Amino acid sequence: MRYLTIILIAFGCVFSSESIAQREYSTSSKKAIKYFEEALQYYSAKRNAEAIEILQKAIKADENFVEAYTVSGDCYADLGDFPNAIQSYQKVVDLAPDFLATSYKQLADVQFKTGDYESSLGNYKIFMTKKRVNPQIRETAERYMKNAEFGAVLKKTPVPFDPKNLGEAVNTADYEYFPVLTADEQTLVFTRNKRSQGGDYQEDFYVSSASESGWNLARNFGEPINTDDNEGAQTITADGQQLFFIGCNRKTGMGSCDIYRSLRNGKKWGRPENLGSPVNSSKWESQPSISADGKTLYFVSNRAGGSGGMDIWVTQLAPNNEWTVPRNLGDMINTPFSEETPFIHPDGRTLYFTSNGHVGMGEKDIYVTRLDDDGIWSTPENLGYPINTWNDEQGLFVAASGEKAYFSSDRKGGLGKLDIYSFFLHEAVRPTRVTYVKGRVTDKVTGQPLGARFELVDLETSKIVVESNSDEIDGSFLVTLPIDHEYALNVSKDKYLFYSEHFSLSKEQDMTKPYQMDVQLQPIKFGEKVVLKNIFFETASFELLPESRVELNKLVAFMNNNPKIRIEIGGHTDNVGKHEDNQLLSENRAKAVKEYLVTNEIVETRIEYKGYAEEQPIDTNDTPEGRAKNRRTEFKVLAGE
Repeated sequence: MRYLTIILIAFGCVFSSESIAQREYSTSSKKAIKYFEEALQYYSAKRNAEAIEILQKAIKADENFVEAYTVSGDCYADLGDFPNAIQSYQKVVDLAPDFLATSYKQLADVQFKTGDYESSLGNYKIFMTKKRVNPQIRETAERYMKNAEFGAVLKKTPVPFDPKNLGEAVNTADYEYFPVLTADEQTLVFTRNKRSQGGDYQEDFYVSSASESGWNLARNFGEPINTDDNEGAQTITADGQQLFFIGCNRKTGMGSCDIYRSLRNGKKWGRPENLGSPVNSSKWESQPSISADGKTLYFVSNRAGGSGGMDIWVTQLAPNNEWTVPRNLGDMINTPFSEETPFIHPDGRTLYFTSNGHVGMGEKDIYVTRLDDDGIWSTPENLGYPINTWNDEQGLFVAASGEKAYFSSDRKGGLGKLDIYSFFLHEAVRPTRVTYVKGRVTDKVTGQPLGARFELVDLETSKIVVESNSDEIDGSFLVTLPIDHEYALNVSKDKYLFYSEHFSLSKEQDMTKPYQMDVQLQPIKFGEKVVLKNIFFETASFELLPESRVELNKLVAFMNNNPKIRIEIGGHTDNVGKHEDNQLLSENRAKAVKEYLVTNEIVETRIEYKGYAEEQPIDTNDTPEGRAKNRRTEFKVLAGE
């Protein structure tokens, strides 16, 4: 009970020393006192409804019975009936302003819980003027007084918010929560908590696929993910290949709750494995959120070294495929209270989370913080009213496009105890816009799908932004990428020539459609050619541009992995200008590539070079696009395995 301790202290100490010595009450009605003391027994036994019924008899016997109103307010507050709690506490301060200092705080608390911030703020201020108040209670009041001030401001400046229930295909009369989606927004995974045949509640994962008419009927995720134990708080990589979730009190566990991971191969999920140390510990680890590329994992823990309560931590997947020692996100985000339900957007820089430690509108609010180029998180920003209210909000998921968000709520008009809703996120708290690249890797000769290694590189920075594998069963891959950048795609597999491509994602990119990129890998064979699409030169020059290094290094790696292969580097131009000039330029460009390989310790005798000028076009020279394709560098297999 919220106020039981306060009331018992009050009746044991305050009444005897301040109010009426020798256990006197504010009433002389023996009938009222009899009812009141009987009600106290029910209240102490946590039988609030019965206590209220008897307290009403005490109040009927004496309408000015202050103590009866005080305990009545406590009972209503414990039951969540805040309007009646307000009436009871208001009666206390009206009848006897100096009767009990904490009455003003109790009144302010329940006013706060109904969103009446201004009235709440006024009563907190009165409480702060009182003397002989427990320092801890005063400290709590100071914190809530700041929240009341903040809430009053935000309530006057609401943000756009129009949540839509996902409907009966997803929501039921039970609890649905923790929604997560793949980057293409075609697959929804969520937790459902429903009563089992034995009468206990059971948490399992459910999945629904999108259709033109909405969401299809959700089905149980099934084995080996769902078990007789509870599974919850899941997160899925953007490509839908990795699922992280929480399992508690398991034989394979290290603490009360641990993080587990399952990998998908084709349509089948592998048996979940405990992530182990150092991610999991003897403490409580929960609520994971995985980055789009599967390399950065945020989660919540009460392990030592934090700021207090529940904190958000982060770990990275190292090159040796081991998770690094988790790092606390620091005091900018974590407080002495609790920060929970982190969600890292596919942009890799925008983090949403809930907290009851930052100044907010209610018990828990949703905040957003952004990571800058120096690795510093910005001051958390409240998402605003009415996304946040005086109630408990948490568990936000924001789609890759950054426009639509998903959350769970028990708001009126729902289908059950907790339903999943979607809404359009207002502009100020949206993440960086990202889109997704979707494709399939196949054998060029047989058409069979291939599991291959691929990299996506930002051509401006030469940094690898995504490094992963296509699916071994169907060859598919899906990755998210920030827009307004140029990228290089490199795909490689043993016994195949590597593949390269470059493309740009503009601001005008249709966020509802993927950038489709299907890759055909050519088996290594004499005479086969590969266009090196990410080798760039200065205009009318053979000077290699810095962004060419990524592709050149891939060629170096290919030569090292296939030590018996000999190649020819061929330079090609369009038909603009004199043939003699084109011939010289094409030769010098091919030579520049050879020199780079030799500088990187590829034996010179394994490399020939030749300029072909404009003599071997692969497209028309009548358009700018065609001429651009004809201006190329390629390599041809001369000999080898």
